[in-house]
Amino acid sequence: MEQLVLKRREFTLLQAFIYQHIGISLGDHKIYLVQARLAKRVKQLGLESFGEYYDHLVADTKGVELEYLSSLISTNVTSFFREQKQWEFLKAHLPSILERTGGKLRIWSAACSTGEEPYSLAMFLAEHIPNVTQCDIKILATDVSSKVLKIAMKGIYSQKACMSLKEGYLRKYFSPIMVENEVCYRINDMLKKQIIFREFNLVTGQYSLFAQKEFDIIFCRNVMIYFDKPTQNALIERFHTMLTKEGYLFIGSSEALTDMKKEFKSKSASIYQKG
Repeated sequence: MEQLVLKRREFTLLQAFIYQHIGISLGDHKIYLVQARLAKRVKQLGLESFGEYYDHLVADTKGVELEYLSSLISTNVTSFFREQKQWEFLKAHLPSILERTGGKLRIWSAACSTGEEPYSLAMFLAEHIPNVTQCDIKILATDVSSKVLKIAMKGIYSQKACMSLKEGYLRKYFSPIMVENEVCYRINDMLKKQIIFREFNLVTGQYSLFAQKEFDIIFCRNVMIYFDKPTQNALIERFHTMLTKEGYLFIGSSEALTDMKKEFKSKSASIYQKG
């Protein structure tokens, strides 16, 4: 089959659509990445050009194709216990956080992808909070992609996905199961019950759904690098509003709140605290 080529005019249309509806800012140099990620989908739909695909997106008032597009454009790279220094920081400050909250803990894993981050949080808390079952812990895990959320809600991971886990964690918090003749691992129901998975777009989502909700900790790692500066600033302002006093925001190691430090105190690289 002849290779589909994304023309500059078509890319400009898709670029604007993706920014408006998903919030991801794609530079002009991303044209080949968009072509590579969308070509298969265009062919699946029986369309002959990216221009026809754009028309299909605009005509899809139910948002089914937008959801599919979100999954194709967003990068879902994750693993258990990423960025070790952040977990060390959290371990050191967990007693003071719990003292401040009276044993009640609300955490938001924004852009949770396939679930490794919220499950890492649940395991971490189970390991480092004495009498953890007596605490009131809830973890909200959201992502723009329903595709990755379905994987997260199942809580079943391949051996490769579990390579970053300590052997003790694997034995304690997972059960081995066979999936298509391959040994995989399923997260324990005890941890699953602490996590609520929801589809949510950080840029275009209705934040009114979070009314009356305050979080002690927000994880939003390696997401803002895809947004332009105004979108980043708007998102950080929302996080600031939604955090409790002295609550923590964890971002990716390649990110920084360069223009927002007046709202947050920098505690360590990629870790900020609300004043």
